[in-house]
Amino acid sequence: MGKIIKDTIHAKGIDIGIYTTNFENEFISLTDIAKYRNEDAPRFVIQNWMRNCNTLEFLGVWEELYNPDFNRVQFEAVKNKVGLNRFVMTQTKWITQMNASGIVSKAGRYGGTYAHSDIAMSFAAWISPENPMGNGAFVHMTGN
Repeated sequence: MGKIIKDTIHAKGIDIGIYTTNFENEFISLTDIAKYRNEDAPRFVIQNWMRNCNTLEFLGVWEELYNPDFNRVQFEAVKNKVGLNRFVMTQTKWITQMNASGIVSKAGRYGGTYAHSDIAMSFAAWISPENPMGNGAFVHMTGN
């Protein structure tokens, strides 16, 4: 892995961490974005998003387009369970079971759940009806 470049964007009073290793793909903190809805337990916001059928379809399409190692067989098995009351999808399950590359989970002091910018924008739009990172709630973003 190359050198990790870290930065922060500011949106709607929230600092949102980003990083890149190749100057092409930015990974944006879903954990920070989720704090817009639940500052105390952002991971539950992310998990609720990941239980959504439309979310999983989007993530599956993204992985199929950009990740040659995506576990399509496991994805098909999971798609059949979406919508059941007992269905649970977490960031870690998604990453490990699907061999996903669009979402990463980092432990430690600067840890959290990060996603490729395409995925982060979809999450941000789900978080806020004002389209948080586009033309609404999070419109005033500036980098450090």
